[in-house]
Amino acid sequence: MSATPHSITRADFVFGPYRASRNDRATWQMLNTLVPYLLLWWLTLRVAAVSLWLLPPLILLLSLFSVRGFSLMHDCGHRSLFRQRWLNRGFGFLLGLVNGVPKLAWSRDHADHHRTNGDWDRYRSVIDMLSVEEYLRLDPLQRRLYATLRHPLMAFPGGFFYLAIKPRLDLVSGLIASLTGSRPPRPWASPAEFHDLLLCNLVWVGGVVLLGWWQGFGLFLGIYAAVLTLSAAIFIDLFFVQHIFEDSYAHRSEGWSHLEGALRGTSLLRLPPVLAWFTADIGFHNMHHLCERIPNYQLRACHEHNQHLLADVPTLTLGTMLACASYLLWDSHHDRLVTIASVGAGQDVTVVDIIET
Repeated sequence: MSATPHSITRADFVFGPYRASRNDRATWQMLNTLVPYLLLWWLTLRVAAVSLWLLPPLILLLSLFSVRGFSLMHDCGHRSLFRQRWLNRGFGFLLGLVNGVPKLAWSRDHADHHRTNGDWDRYRSVIDMLSVEEYLRLDPLQRRLYATLRHPLMAFPGGFFYLAIKPRLDLVSGLIASLTGSRPPRPWASPAEFHDLLLCNLVWVGGVVLLGWWQGFGLFLGIYAAVLTLSAAIFIDLFFVQHIFEDSYAHRSEGWSHLEGALRGTSLLRLPPVLAWFTADIGFHNMHHLCERIPNYQLRACHEHNQHLLADVPTLTLGTMLACASYLLWDSHHDRLVTIASVGAGQDVTVVDIIET
Protein backbone atom coordinates (compact mmCIF):
# COMPACT_ATOMS: atom_id res chain seq x y z
CA MET A 1 0.00 0.00 0.00
CA SER A 2 1.51 3.27 -1.04
CA ALA A 3 1.27 6.25 1.26
CA THR A 4 -1.26 8.94 0.60
CA PRO A 5 0.36 11.51 -1.68
CA HIS A 6 1.40 14.55 0.32
CA SER A 7 -0.13 16.77 -2.36
CA ILE A 8 -3.63 15.60 -1.40
CA THR A 9 -5.38 17.71 1.19
CA ARG A 10 -8.93 17.70 2.49
CA ALA A 11 -9.59 20.82 0.42
CA ASP A 12 -9.08 18.77 -2.75
CA PHE A 13 -12.26 16.78 -2.08
CA VAL A 14 -15.69 17.95 -3.17
CA PHE A 15 -18.17 17.48 -0.31
CA GLY A 16 -20.50 20.48 -0.59
CA PRO A 17 -23.17 19.12 -2.97
CA TYR A 18 -23.38 15.88 -1.01
CA ARG A 19 -23.68 17.28 2.53
CA ALA A 20 -27.25 18.45 2.04
CA SER A 21 -29.70 16.22 3.93
CA ARG A 22 -33.09 15.57 2.38
CA ASN A 23 -36.11 14.94 4.55
CA ASP A 24 -37.96 13.13 1.75
CA ARG A 25 -35.10 10.64 1.29
CA ALA A 26 -34.74 10.20 5.04
CA THR A 27 -38.48 9.66 5.52
CA TRP A 28 -38.53 7.05 2.79
CA GLN A 29 -35.62 5.26 4.44
CA MET A 30 -37.46 5.25 7.74
CA LEU A 31 -40.55 3.79 6.09
CA ASN A 32 -38.73 1.12 4.09
CA THR A 33 -36.89 0.04 7.24
CA LEU A 34 -39.38 0.20 10.11
CA VAL A 35 -42.51 -0.90 8.24
CA PRO A 36 -40.95 -4.13 6.89
CA TYR A 37 -39.34 -4.72 10.29
CA LEU A 38 -42.70 -4.57 12.07
CA LEU A 39 -44.42 -6.66 9.38
CA LEU A 40 -41.67 -9.26 9.64
CA TRP A 41 -42.23 -9.47 13.39
CA TRP A 42 -45.94 -10.03 12.83
CA LEU A 43 -45.22 -12.72 10.22
CA THR A 44 -42.55 -14.36 12.39
CA LEU A 45 -44.87 -14.69 15.37
CA ARG A 46 -47.62 -16.09 13.15
CA VAL A 47 -45.25 -18.59 11.55
CA ALA A 48 -43.90 -19.65 14.96
CA ALA A 49 -47.38 -20.89 15.84
CA VAL A 50 -47.21 -23.23 12.83
CA SER A 51 -43.62 -24.50 12.88
CA LEU A 52 -40.40 -23.34 14.56
CA TRP A 53 -38.43 -24.86 11.68
CA LEU A 54 -39.68 -22.07 9.40
CA LEU A 55 -38.19 -19.34 11.60
CA PRO A 56 -34.47 -19.17 10.59
CA PRO A 57 -34.94 -17.24 7.30
CA LEU A 58 -37.30 -14.81 9.02
CA ILE A 59 -34.86 -14.30 11.89
CA LEU A 60 -32.14 -13.59 9.34
CA LEU A 61 -34.32 -10.98 7.62
CA LEU A 62 -35.23 -9.40 10.95
CA SER A 63 -31.53 -9.21 11.81
CA LEU A 64 -30.69 -7.52 8.52
CA PHE A 65 -33.40 -4.91 9.06
CA SER A 66 -32.04 -4.42 12.59
CA VAL A 67 -28.63 -3.76 11.05
CA ARG A 68 -30.18 -1.23 8.70
CA GLY A 69 -31.94 0.42 11.63
CA PHE A 70 -28.62 0.68 13.47
CA SER A 71 -26.98 2.21 10.39
CA LEU A 72 -29.71 4.84 10.10
CA MET A 73 -29.45 5.58 13.83
CA HIS A 74 -25.74 6.11 13.20
CA ASP A 75 -26.61 8.78 10.61
CA CYS A 76 -28.98 10.44 13.07
CA GLY A 77 -26.10 10.57 15.55
CA HIS A 78 -24.09 12.54 13.01
CA ARG A 79 -27.15 14.76 12.37
CA SER A 80 -26.98 13.87 8.70
CA LEU A 81 -30.10 11.77 8.00
CA PHE A 82 -32.64 14.62 8.33
CA ARG A 83 -32.09 18.34 7.91
CA GLN A 84 -33.43 19.31 11.32
CA ARG A 85 -31.67 18.45 14.54
CA TRP A 86 -34.92 17.55 16.34
CA LEU A 87 -35.88 15.06 13.62
CA ASN A 88 -32.50 13.34 13.92
CA ARG A 89 -32.92 13.32 17.69
CA GLY A 90 -36.44 11.88 17.62
CA PHE A 91 -36.00 9.29 14.90
CA GLY A 92 -32.58 8.38 16.26
CA PHE A 93 -34.24 7.53 19.57
CA LEU A 94 -36.88 5.46 17.76
CA LEU A 95 -34.25 3.58 15.75
CA GLY A 96 -32.26 2.99 18.91
CA LEU A 97 -35.24 1.17 20.41
CA VAL A 98 -35.04 -1.44 17.63
CA ASN A 99 -31.78 -2.68 19.13
CA GLY A 100 -32.16 -1.31 22.66
CA VAL A 101 -29.39 1.28 22.18
CA PRO A 102 -29.60 4.72 23.89
CA LYS A 103 -28.78 6.97 20.97
CA LEU A 104 -27.26 10.04 22.66
CA ALA A 105 -24.57 8.30 24.72
CA TRP A 106 -23.74 6.00 21.80
CA SER A 107 -23.39 8.96 19.44
CA ARG A 108 -21.05 10.81 21.83
CA ASP A 109 -18.82 7.76 22.12
CA HIS A 110 -18.88 7.31 18.35
CA ALA A 111 -17.94 10.95 17.83
CA ASP A 112 -14.81 10.32 19.93
CA HIS A 113 -13.92 7.52 17.54
CA HIS A 114 -14.18 9.90 14.59
CA ARG A 115 -11.99 12.49 16.31
CA THR A 116 -9.24 9.98 17.10
CA ASN A 117 -9.37 7.41 14.29
CA GLY A 118 -5.84 6.29 13.44
CA ASP A 119 -4.41 7.73 16.67
CA TRP A 120 -3.75 4.47 18.50
CA ASP A 121 -2.39 6.14 21.62
CA ARG A 122 -5.93 7.41 22.24
CA TYR A 123 -8.23 4.86 20.59
CA ARG A 124 -7.54 1.11 20.41
CA SER A 125 -10.45 0.06 18.19
CA VAL A 126 -13.67 -1.74 18.99
CA ILE A 127 -11.76 -4.66 20.58
CA ASP A 128 -9.56 -2.59 22.91
CA MET A 129 -6.38 -3.87 21.29
CA LEU A 130 -3.06 -4.20 23.13
CA SER A 131 0.30 -3.02 21.93
CA VAL A 132 3.03 -5.58 21.33
CA GLU A 133 4.75 -4.50 24.54
CA GLU A 134 1.57 -4.89 26.58
CA TYR A 135 0.90 -8.29 25.07
CA LEU A 136 4.39 -9.56 25.87
CA ARG A 137 3.90 -8.64 29.51
CA LEU A 138 1.02 -11.11 29.74
CA ASP A 139 1.52 -14.64 31.02
CA PRO A 140 0.68 -17.55 28.64
CA LEU A 141 -2.84 -17.99 30.01
CA GLN A 142 -3.60 -14.28 29.64
CA ARG A 143 -2.30 -14.36 26.06
CA ARG A 144 -4.60 -17.26 25.17
CA LEU A 145 -7.52 -15.48 26.79
CA TYR A 146 -6.71 -12.28 24.90
CA ALA A 147 -6.75 -14.10 21.54
CA THR A 148 -9.86 -16.12 22.39
CA LEU A 149 -11.90 -13.09 23.40
CA ARG A 150 -11.03 -11.43 20.07
CA HIS A 151 -11.90 -14.41 17.89
CA PRO A 152 -14.50 -13.50 15.21
CA LEU A 153 -17.03 -15.92 16.74
CA MET A 154 -16.95 -13.93 19.98
CA ALA A 155 -18.92 -11.24 18.14
CA PHE A 156 -22.02 -13.35 18.83
CA PRO A 157 -21.98 -13.46 22.65
CA GLY A 158 -20.25 -10.09 22.74
CA GLY A 159 -22.88 -8.58 20.48
CA PHE A 160 -25.72 -9.91 22.61
CA PHE A 161 -24.09 -8.40 25.70
CA TYR A 162 -23.54 -5.09 23.88
CA LEU A 163 -27.21 -4.72 22.90
CA ALA A 164 -29.27 -6.66 25.43
CA ILE A 165 -27.31 -6.16 28.65
CA LYS A 166 -24.84 -3.28 28.53
CA PRO A 167 -27.35 -0.38 28.20
CA ARG A 168 -29.29 -1.74 31.19
CA LEU A 169 -26.09 -2.30 33.14
CA ASP A 170 -24.92 1.23 32.30
CA LEU A 171 -28.07 2.71 33.78
CA VAL A 172 -27.92 0.63 36.96
CA SER A 173 -24.19 1.14 37.53
CA GLY A 174 -24.50 4.85 36.76
CA LEU A 175 -27.33 5.29 39.25
CA ILE A 176 -25.36 3.42 41.92
CA ALA A 177 -22.30 5.59 41.22
CA SER A 178 -24.45 8.72 41.46
CA LEU A 179 -25.96 7.69 44.78
CA THR A 180 -22.72 6.51 46.37
CA GLY A 181 -20.20 8.80 44.72
CA SER A 182 -18.10 5.74 43.88
CA ARG A 183 -16.17 4.85 40.79
CA PRO A 184 -16.46 4.10 37.88
CA PRO A 185 -17.93 7.40 36.74
CA ARG A 186 -21.42 7.65 35.34
CA PRO A 187 -21.85 6.49 31.72
CA TRP A 188 -23.66 9.71 30.76
CA ALA A 189 -22.02 13.07 30.20
CA SER A 190 -25.03 15.36 30.53
CA PRO A 191 -28.59 15.46 31.89
CA ALA A 192 -29.86 15.00 28.34
CA GLU A 193 -27.87 11.77 27.98
CA PHE A 194 -29.19 10.52 31.31
CA HIS A 195 -32.80 11.22 30.33
CA ASP A 196 -32.24 9.54 26.95
CA LEU A 197 -30.66 6.50 28.63
CA LEU A 198 -33.43 6.29 31.21
CA LEU A 199 -36.27 6.69 28.72
CA CYS A 200 -34.73 4.22 26.26
CA ASN A 201 -34.39 1.61 28.99
CA LEU A 202 -37.91 2.15 30.32
CA VAL A 203 -39.54 1.93 26.89
CA TRP A 204 -37.36 -0.98 25.72
CA VAL A 205 -37.72 -3.08 28.86
CA GLY A 206 -41.44 -2.25 29.05
CA GLY A 207 -41.92 -3.29 25.44
CA VAL A 208 -40.02 -6.55 25.91
CA VAL A 209 -42.07 -7.41 29.01
CA LEU A 210 -45.36 -6.53 27.33
CA LEU A 211 -44.63 -8.50 24.15
CA GLY A 212 -43.30 -11.41 26.18
CA TRP A 213 -46.47 -11.49 28.28
CA TRP A 214 -48.64 -11.24 25.14
CA GLN A 215 -46.86 -13.80 22.94
CA GLY A 216 -45.18 -15.94 25.60
CA PHE A 217 -41.83 -15.09 27.12
CA GLY A 218 -40.06 -18.19 25.87
CA LEU A 219 -41.09 -17.64 22.26
CA PHE A 220 -40.63 -13.87 22.07
CA LEU A 221 -37.40 -13.68 24.05
CA GLY A 222 -35.92 -16.60 22.12
CA ILE A 223 -36.60 -14.95 18.77
CA TYR A 224 -35.54 -11.47 19.88
CA ALA A 225 -32.34 -12.79 21.48
CA ALA A 226 -31.45 -14.52 18.20
CA VAL A 227 -32.16 -11.34 16.23
CA LEU A 228 -30.09 -9.13 18.56
CA THR A 229 -27.22 -11.61 18.61
CA LEU A 230 -27.03 -11.97 14.85
CA SER A 231 -27.51 -8.29 14.02
CA ALA A 232 -24.93 -7.18 16.60
CA ALA A 233 -22.40 -9.70 15.30
CA ILE A 234 -22.89 -8.35 11.77
CA PHE A 235 -22.33 -4.69 12.58
CA ILE A 236 -19.50 -5.41 15.05
CA ASP A 237 -17.65 -7.38 12.38
CA LEU A 238 -18.37 -4.67 9.82
CA PHE A 239 -16.99 -2.00 12.14
CA PHE A 240 -13.95 -4.18 12.83
CA VAL A 241 -12.91 -4.59 9.19
CA GLN A 242 -13.58 -0.94 8.48
CA HIS A 243 -10.55 -0.14 10.65
CA ILE A 244 -8.57 -3.33 11.28
CA PHE A 245 -6.71 -4.74 8.28
CA GLU A 246 -3.20 -5.18 6.94
CA ASP A 247 -1.37 -1.86 6.54
CA SER A 248 -4.09 0.07 8.36
CA TYR A 249 -2.96 3.50 9.56
CA ALA A 250 -2.17 2.89 13.24
CA HIS A 251 -0.11 5.89 14.34
CA ARG A 252 1.01 7.28 17.66
CA SER A 253 -0.39 10.63 18.76
CA GLU A 254 2.84 12.39 17.80
CA GLY A 255 2.67 13.11 14.08
CA TRP A 256 -0.85 11.70 13.72
CA SER A 257 -2.90 12.99 10.78
CA HIS A 258 -6.69 13.02 10.76
CA LEU A 259 -6.66 12.92 6.95
CA GLU A 260 -4.38 9.88 6.90
CA GLY A 261 -6.64 8.26 9.47
CA ALA A 262 -9.60 8.70 7.14
CA LEU A 263 -7.84 7.64 3.95
CA ARG A 264 -5.64 4.81 5.21
CA GLY A 265 -7.14 3.96 8.60
CA THR A 266 -10.56 3.13 7.18
CA SER A 267 -11.46 0.72 4.42
CA LEU A 268 -13.60 0.83 1.32
CA LEU A 269 -15.70 -2.31 1.81
CA ARG A 270 -17.18 -3.52 -1.47
CA LEU A 271 -20.40 -5.35 -0.58
CA PRO A 272 -23.00 -7.03 -2.80
CA PRO A 273 -25.88 -4.63 -3.57
CA VAL A 274 -28.33 -6.28 -1.17
CA LEU A 275 -25.88 -6.02 1.74
CA ALA A 276 -24.94 -2.47 0.74
CA TRP A 277 -28.64 -1.58 1.07
CA PHE A 278 -29.05 -3.23 4.46
CA THR A 279 -25.94 -1.48 5.75
CA ALA A 280 -26.96 1.89 4.25
CA ASP A 281 -23.77 2.10 2.15
CA ILE A 282 -21.55 2.32 5.21
CA GLY A 283 -18.99 0.35 3.19
CA PHE A 284 -17.90 3.73 1.80
CA HIS A 285 -16.35 4.25 5.18
CA ASN A 286 -13.33 6.31 4.18
CA MET A 287 -15.65 8.86 2.60
CA HIS A 288 -17.77 8.84 5.75
CA HIS A 289 -14.68 9.59 7.87
CA LEU A 290 -13.60 12.34 5.52
CA CYS A 291 -16.94 14.09 6.00
CA GLU A 292 -19.30 12.60 8.59
CA ARG A 293 -22.12 15.03 7.70
CA ILE A 294 -22.70 13.33 4.34
CA PRO A 295 -25.92 11.26 4.68
CA ASN A 296 -25.74 7.60 3.73
CA TYR A 297 -27.83 8.17 0.59
CA GLN A 298 -25.14 10.53 -0.77
CA LEU A 299 -22.02 8.52 0.13
CA ARG A 300 -21.81 6.51 -3.08
CA ALA A 301 -22.21 9.56 -5.32
CA CYS A 302 -19.65 11.50 -3.28
CA HIS A 303 -17.21 8.60 -3.53
CA GLU A 304 -17.64 8.40 -7.29
CA HIS A 305 -17.13 12.15 -7.65
CA ASN A 306 -13.86 12.00 -5.69
CA GLN A 307 -12.60 8.59 -6.76
CA HIS A 308 -9.63 10.05 -8.62
CA LEU A 309 -8.25 10.97 -5.17
CA LEU A 310 -8.96 7.54 -3.71
CA ALA A 311 -6.78 5.26 -5.83
CA ASP A 312 -4.71 4.12 -2.85
CA VAL A 313 -7.46 3.62 -0.26
CA PRO A 314 -7.60 0.13 1.32
CA THR A 315 -10.28 -1.94 -0.41
CA LEU A 316 -11.86 -5.07 1.07
CA THR A 317 -14.50 -7.55 -0.06
CA LEU A 318 -16.45 -10.28 1.71
CA GLY A 319 -13.76 -12.72 0.61
CA THR A 320 -10.94 -10.77 2.24
CA MET A 321 -12.71 -9.81 5.49
CA LEU A 322 -11.79 -12.90 7.50
CA ALA A 323 -8.05 -12.35 7.06
CA CYS A 324 -8.39 -9.07 8.97
CA ALA A 325 -9.27 -10.98 12.15
CA SER A 326 -5.63 -12.01 12.68
CA TYR A 327 -4.40 -8.41 13.16
CA LEU A 328 -4.80 -8.23 16.93
CA LEU A 329 -1.75 -6.24 18.10
CA TRP A 330 -0.47 -2.72 17.61
CA ASP A 331 3.24 -2.35 16.88
CA SER A 332 3.68 1.19 18.20
CA HIS A 333 7.30 1.38 17.04
CA HIS A 334 6.39 0.84 13.39
CA ASP A 335 2.92 2.44 13.51
CA ARG A 336 1.16 -0.62 12.17
CA LEU A 337 -0.99 -3.60 13.11
CA VAL A 338 0.56 -7.05 13.34
CA THR A 339 -0.54 -10.60 14.02
CA ILE A 340 0.06 -12.54 17.21
CA ALA A 341 1.81 -15.20 15.12
CA SER A 342 4.33 -12.66 13.80
CA VAL A 343 5.20 -11.60 17.34
CA GLY A 344 5.66 -15.21 18.43
CA ALA A 345 7.85 -15.94 15.43
CA GLY A 346 9.77 -12.68 15.73
CA GLN A 347 8.98 -11.70 12.14
CA ASP A 348 10.12 -8.12 11.68
CA VAL A 349 8.57 -6.91 14.94
CA THR A 350 10.89 -4.83 17.09
CA VAL A 351 10.16 -4.70 20.82
CA VAL A 352 12.30 -2.32 22.87
CA ASP A 353 12.29 -1.08 26.41
CA ILE A 354 9.83 -3.66 27.71
CA ILE A 355 9.47 -2.74 31.37
CA GLU A 356 7.79 -5.09 33.80
CA THR A 357 4.86 -3.49 35.57
